[in-house]
Amino acid sequence: MTPREWDLMETNLFRIRKRKYEVAVLPVGATEAHNWHLPEGQDVFQAVHVAQRSCELAWPRCESVICLPALPYGVDCNLMAFPLSIHVSQAVLDAMVRDILVSLRHHGIRKTVIVNSHGGNEFSPLIRQVQADLDVHVFLCNWWAVGRDRWAEMFEDAGDHAGELETAAALALHPHLVEPGVAADGKPLPFRFEALEKGWLKTSRDFGRLNDHCGVGDPKAATAEKGRAYLDLVCGRVADFLVELARTPIDPHFPQVVP
Repeated sequence: MTPREWDLMETNLFRIRKRKYEVAVLPVGATEAHNWHLPEGQDVFQAVHVAQRSCELAWPRCESVICLPALPYGVDCNLMAFPLSIHVSQAVLDAMVRDILVSLRHHGIRKTVIVNSHGGNEFSPLIRQVQADLDVHVFLCNWWAVGRDRWAEMFEDAGDHAGELETAAALALHPHLVEPGVAADGKPLPFRFEALEKGWLKTSRDFGRLNDHCGVGDPKAATAEKGRAYLDLVCGRVADFLVELARTPIDPHFPQVVP
């Protein structure tokens, strides 16, 4: 069986030397609690699947995308109440991503898509800075939000963390790691301030104060069918973007329209 040339972990120097890669895809996750019933690696599994499947779908149309190995840790300082959640600071995560971008630029790849699977990872300031410093273009894809316009028709209540959407994705990707019989209802304690409840004022949530199971959103309506449908939607949309990005040359106006 030949290596998948869009996967850096599988391809080799013999094949890489014959290619001109235009777009790198970097999956980033986290290792943390997800209610009682989902695996600690949920975010990593999701990021890897979306990144790999999107590259696989894009490859026949452009043959110039490359999927990088995943970064498995994320910013989890507000989930440390739950055993074996692993936290790295945003500064450390940013330093890792920046070094990866520098390496890619050295090898001639100036377009990178970060497929992020953890809400605690905040890459916008880094992207703003590296695009000013490194002559590169970085695009952030929070995979769960790609199909937000379809949530209402696909889910009863998508949920926020380990709810219906994530549980459906888990049932589609790794059902043997899901224990629905032990899932809690995902009801968090509400904020005491109306401004926070209505969302026009924000703060960081300490998940240990929300409930005892690190879940926000009821997973009971999740099915593998919903998960497959949503993942197909997401990967299809991301693949289309990768193809368009790979085919679009960088000019002085990129990524804006030429006036």
